[in-house]
Amino acid sequence: MSYLSHDDPELAGLVSKEENRLENTLNLIAAENHSPPSILEVMGSVFNTKTIEGYPGKRFHAGCVNVDEVENLAIERGKKLFEAEYINVQPHSGTSANLAVYFSVLEVGDRVLSMSLPHGGHLSHGHQASITSKCFNFSHYKVHPETERIDYEEIRERAHSVKPRMIVAGASSYPRLIDYQKMAGIAKEISAFLLVDMAHLAGLVAAKVIPSPVPHCDFATFTCYKTMMGGRGGVILCKEIYGKKIDKAVFPGCQGTTAVNLLAAKALIFKLAMESTFVSIQKKTIENARILAQAFMEKGYRIVSGGTDNHQVLLDLTSRGISGKSAENRLESVGIVVNRNVIPEDERKPGKVSGIRLGSGAVSARGMGETQMRQIVELMDVAMMNQAEQEGLQEVKDEVLKLCRAFPVNRPV
Repeated sequence: MSYLSHDDPELAGLVSKEENRLENTLNLIAAENHSPPSILEVMGSVFNTKTIEGYPGKRFHAGCVNVDEVENLAIERGKKLFEAEYINVQPHSGTSANLAVYFSVLEVGDRVLSMSLPHGGHLSHGHQASITSKCFNFSHYKVHPETERIDYEEIRERAHSVKPRMIVAGASSYPRLIDYQKMAGIAKEISAFLLVDMAHLAGLVAAKVIPSPVPHCDFATFTCYKTMMGGRGGVILCKEIYGKKIDKAVFPGCQGTTAVNLLAAKALIFKLAMESTFVSIQKKTIENARILAQAFMEKGYRIVSGGTDNHQVLLDLTSRGISGKSAENRLESVGIVVNRNVIPEDERKPGKVSGIRLGSGAVSARGMGETQMRQIVELMDVAMMNQAEQEGLQEVKDEVLKLCRAFPVNRPV
């Protein structure tokens, strides 16, 4: 970054520090991953400078000959990858994508049924802090209190009682597979639309290591930087009959210009997702999550829902006498990065929730496997349970650094 170093040495220094942080810490945040260098290159390309409004061939600015090809490439590849009838690649984020879906077929004040945030849902699924709750009338379903899994009969009862115009499936902290066919059946019973938010799962779906919701839902949304391993931004998949409504809801309905560099990054990650290296990483992501869950259970930790079917592991620390926030801080001090997370029926306040959420995507992208997952669990256990012993924590930090150096972020393939 020679130009940045010349123009702003202070900012260039922060970029360098972040590179070092990523290289020398273990990233277990489920909403993050390590992108291929080519993704970073295209996001920093001259496509940053182009303003576009509208869609390929129907722009409101001149000079779009090349960016039209970029967006068409993303559309073509995305439809093929996810076997979708229609795709819109312009949303700025997952929340933007969800908003566009809501406004494409709903009227302000319409009823929507979605998963409760403490039970695994997302802010954009009608949480009171989100603008979505101010536009639509949301009701929420929960996981079963004993199994901590989705109770489809409870959803059916809620759906027939509430009679929503749309049902939202998908979550930000739910470690189990969702039966999209059952959700579609419930939606059909009450003539509701079905939206699946697969922001966390898109990479796993693309690699076909978990079932796809696309054949069963009216709409599916996702982001490109979690298991997808790409750049920022959201995507909407839908049935062909909703395509024009989705396009109008995105532009001019919910946003103006879109980021062409991110369109290019989407086109690129859709190509890379069709290659064997990507598929191998996604398979390893599933395997590593299961190993993490099993190793923690062997140490006596309680895993929410008793295990995992995707890239997430949700630990309940209630019986360990430590809050999620304390665990997050202790782990970061030794170079292991996680996020505190609410768990079903959590009795703690939002700032001191009882769980931590782990994701296996980033460590899998670095090439780690079962041996490393079990070692990570050992190191996490020591860091969380023995924080007073500074000498022991230093040993953990040293072991974390050794792991990081043995498995660099951008290792040769």
